Amino acid sequence: MIIDCHGHYTTAPKALEDWRNRQVANIHRSAERPEPSELKISDDELRQSIETNQLRLMRERGLDLTIFSPRASFMAHHIGDFSISSEWAAICNELCFRVSQLFPNNFIGAAMLPQSPGVDPKTCLPELEKCVKEYGFVGINLNPDPTGGYWKSPSLTDRHWYPIYEKMVEFDIPAMIHVSTSCNACFHTTGAHYINADTTAVMQLIEGDLFKDFPSLRFVIPHGGGAAPYHWGRYRGLAQALKKPELREHLLKNVFFDTCVYHQPGIDLLTTAIPVDNILFASEMIGAVRGIDPETGHHFDDTKRYIEATQTLSSEDRYKVYEGNARRVYPRLDSALKVRGL
Repeated sequence: MIIDCHGHYTTAPKALEDWRNRQVANIHRSAERPEPSELKISDDELRQSIETNQLRLMRERGLDLTIFSPRASFMAHHIGDFSISSEWAAICNELCFRVSQLFPNNFIGAAMLPQSPGVDPKTCLPELEKCVKEYGFVGINLNPDPTGGYWKSPSLTDRHWYPIYEKMVEFDIPAMIHVSTSCNACFHTTGAHYINADTTAVMQLIEGDLFKDFPSLRFVIPHGGGAAPYHWGRYRGLAQALKKPELREHLLKNVFFDTCVYHQPGIDLLTTAIPVDNILFASEMIGAVRGIDPETGHHFDDTKRYIEATQTLSSEDRYKVYEGNARRVYPRLDSALKVRGL
C-alpha cells in the first residue's frame, strides 16, 4: 500500500466556508452566530468534492489511503475564544469523518483540536476522545502556536501540554505538529510560518527531555521537517553542546518526518540525512503548492515521483516509507487495515 499520512480537506463544499464566515463575523454577537445545524452539506456534495479532487489525484498518482484532517489554514485557533474553536473543530472533524465513511478504503481521519490562545489544553480532550472513540480517527493535529504567528504558548516540552500527551499515550496515537494561518504579516502562512513551526518544534524537542516522561509519545513533523534535515549537523552539534544524547537516541525514537518536500534534491537530502525508519510518505495534495513545476511538467506535490526516482532508497526502504512506517507510527491505522485483511 501507499499511505499518504498528510492530507487535508481543502476542497470542502463552499457552504463550509460560508458558515465559518458568518460565525467569525458574529464573534461578539452570540445571538446572531449560526448554529451548527444550519450547515447543510449532502453526501452527494461530499462525494463530488472528493471524487473530482483528492480521489482523482490519488488514483492518477497510485496512492491508496490518505490520513485526512480538516484544512490546516482554516483551523485559525487565534480567532475568537474556546467556544468558537470548539464549535468549529467539531464541524470540521465531522465532515472528515463523513468522508471516511463514504470512502472507507481511501480515507481515515485525524482530528483538529479546539485549541484557543491561553486556554488549558485539557479543554481539547472531549473532542479528541470523541474523534478516536466514535469516529475511529488514528491521530491528531497539534498546533504549537494557537496565536497564529506570535508564539505565546510554552515550548512543546512544557507541562502545559501534558494533558494532551497523556491522552495520546492512552489512545496510542501520534500527533502531527501543524500550525494554522499566520496573522503576523512578517510570516507568510505556508512559505514561512509552517516551515518555521516545523523547525521550531524540532529544536524545542532537542532542548527538553519530554520523551523521558513519555517514552512512547510520537510526533510527525510535516513538510519534511522544515529546515531540520537540511541543517542536521547543526542540530546534532547543538544537542551535543546541550549535553543531550545523540539525536538517534534523544529524538528519533519518537519523532518522524514526512515527505511533503516538493523537489527531487529535497527528497534526496531528506532520505540521506534522516534514517529511513523515521520517514513517512506524504504529499499534502491540493494544499500549499498546487501548481505544475515547469522544470518537470508534473505537479510539485506529486511526491511519489521523487520517492521513486531517488537513488538513496532500496525497495525495502521504499516499503517502509510508503507503508511500513505509517503502520508503526499510527497503530490504530494498522489495526483498522488488519480488520480489512490488509
